[in-house]
Amino acid sequence: MDIKTLCINTIRTLSADAIQKANSGHPGLPLGASPMAFVLFDDFLKISPKEPNWFDRDRFVLSAGHGSMLLYSLLHLFDYGVSIDDLKNFRQLDSLTPGHPEYGHTKGVDATTGPLGQGISMAVGMAMAESHLSAMFNTDDEKIIDHYTYAIVGDGCLMEGISNEASSLAGTLKLGKLIVLYDSNNITIEGDTSSAFSENVIMRYKALGWDTFYVDDGNDIEKIKQAIESAKKTDKPSLIEIKTKIGFGSTKEGSAKAHGEPLGEENIPIFKKNIGWKYTDSFFVPDEVKDYMKNTVNKKNKAFVSWKEKLENYKNKYPQKYNLFIKCINDEIDEKIFTDEDIFKFDKDMATRQASGIVLNRLSKRIFQLFGGSADLGPSNKSVMEEFDYYSCENRIGKNIHFGVREHAMAAICNGISLHGGLLAYCATFFVFSDYLKPAVRLSALMKKRVIYILTHDSIGVGEDGPTHEPIEHLAMFRSTPNVSMFRPCDATETAYSYISALKNKNTPTCIALTRQKLKNLKETSSESLKGGYILKDFGNNIELIIIASGSEVSLCYNVCEKLFNEGINVRLVSMPCMDIFEKQSTQYKEKVLPNNIRKRVSVEALSTFGWGKYVGLDGISIGIDTFGASAPAKFLFEKFGFTEDAIYKKIKNKFY
Repeated sequence: MDIKTLCINTIRTLSADAIQKANSGHPGLPLGASPMAFVLFDDFLKISPKEPNWFDRDRFVLSAGHGSMLLYSLLHLFDYGVSIDDLKNFRQLDSLTPGHPEYGHTKGVDATTGPLGQGISMAVGMAMAESHLSAMFNTDDEKIIDHYTYAIVGDGCLMEGISNEASSLAGTLKLGKLIVLYDSNNITIEGDTSSAFSENVIMRYKALGWDTFYVDDGNDIEKIKQAIESAKKTDKPSLIEIKTKIGFGSTKEGSAKAHGEPLGEENIPIFKKNIGWKYTDSFFVPDEVKDYMKNTVNKKNKAFVSWKEKLENYKNKYPQKYNLFIKCINDEIDEKIFTDEDIFKFDKDMATRQASGIVLNRLSKRIFQLFGGSADLGPSNKSVMEEFDYYSCENRIGKNIHFGVREHAMAAICNGISLHGGLLAYCATFFVFSDYLKPAVRLSALMKKRVIYILTHDSIGVGEDGPTHEPIEHLAMFRSTPNVSMFRPCDATETAYSYISALKNKNTPTCIALTRQKLKNLKETSSESLKGGYILKDFGNNIELIIIASGSEVSLCYNVCEKLFNEGINVRLVSMPCMDIFEKQSTQYKEKVLPNNIRKRVSVEALSTFGWGKYVGLDGISIGIDTFGASAPAKFLFEKFGFTEDAIYKKIKNKFY
């Protein structure tokens, strides 16, 4: 058995042993796809295990994240600090080898994957980031950013709609440094793919603008190598379909049973015999493999040393570019922006979506790293950086992105841009369509990546477009998601501070819900909004009633407070632009804003009342909308659903007075 085959079989046996020990996992992909993965890592990936986060390394995404033991076995052999003991703790509490790859948890994992289709979509974002940054920083004589993005996908990834969305955009953008290896085994959990997935994938990807290659035998490492070499020569993204047998060598080979269950103690010896494995111990790595991998890793690490020398030459020749490059890769933002008065100047009342557009454009002149766009709604979302061009295959320097009508892929691509590093990703759509991008926002939160989500047309204020376009439950959806800052600013000033909060919170995605309709700029709004919730104004002393609101309802409640105060009722108005951040404040601060002894409390928000109970308590009331909206001019809708000064006033009086 030649050394490369021995290495491949080591990956297979380590994977099978770990899954069996855990009595949980997915052996099918590691057993079938080990040859393509090893060829990729051994012969092609520009990586440095000694410097796992090296900026100019190639990126690798295991889009079919259920096959995680394939990646962990590779990371062990390639000296990423994943030990045999870590492999033995596969899927166990607090181990380095969780059930699906987790970014930031295990060295060498470039993306959190598991929800199928999102991995390849994040890979598209990584390739976009590489092409954009290389256009910004490379010179004719010094290429400091020059790397590929690779992904391994399965049939399931390519069934998911998000993968087609992202692949369509990748083809349009001609992302030549994106190479996808397709583990084509025609099996999913429910059996043969012919029952639900009979299309010709190669022809589909040709239609999407990709170059395609076909390898008829997933164990033929020379053919796999030749295909990857050919893919590297094209100026289009490449899909390499590699025919494999799921669960190769096992008694479950070619069966759906190989997908998601251990081989079985009695079948492990049979499997090892079938692949020619002569060793009896579990989790065994032959000395020949250790020696080969040691030499391979030494060679890989030299690539980083060469790049550091290249970077030093670049520094000497182009000091200004170098300094900007370092700021980008270190995610440095001038903190003077946080208190720059020009960011917060607004001379008239306006919709918060308009204020968002103004703030975004002000920031675009101060933050070089901004890179983003909208799902074909730029003019409505006010999300275009007006002084900059659009990114395209002809203009990689462009900072605005045409994502097309692809909300889910847009968000996943922004995750990929953020994961790549060096850029600050944002994207935009109507708030109601956040349903389409929510799964990717969840991954932003899991990976602790700062992505800014601009979500306009935030309530029944959408008006004539009707209930299909009027978000109701969406604020509650994001507020319930861990590690997501969901802002709903009440005016232009709070909108600006929503962006400041997003810039400051580097480990948290920020969603900003914005109005279509004009809102009054309140003189009381301030940097206190960075605390998530704050006392906007006390109307009188000895407060007996608290009204809590967000967004467009704050100015409405301001008028209600004045009316109540004129009747001798002392009332506090609390603006709550972001519950998540308010919850992170000290107990003392929260008690100061919402004193426990004041039981008369009202929440007002033209969306679902879900989630407000923890603030209004059993004695309070929540005024909101717990049905779908309707189609009519916004003014009439606010009247119909009780969001007028008089209607709110009457509900408060009827409840408490």
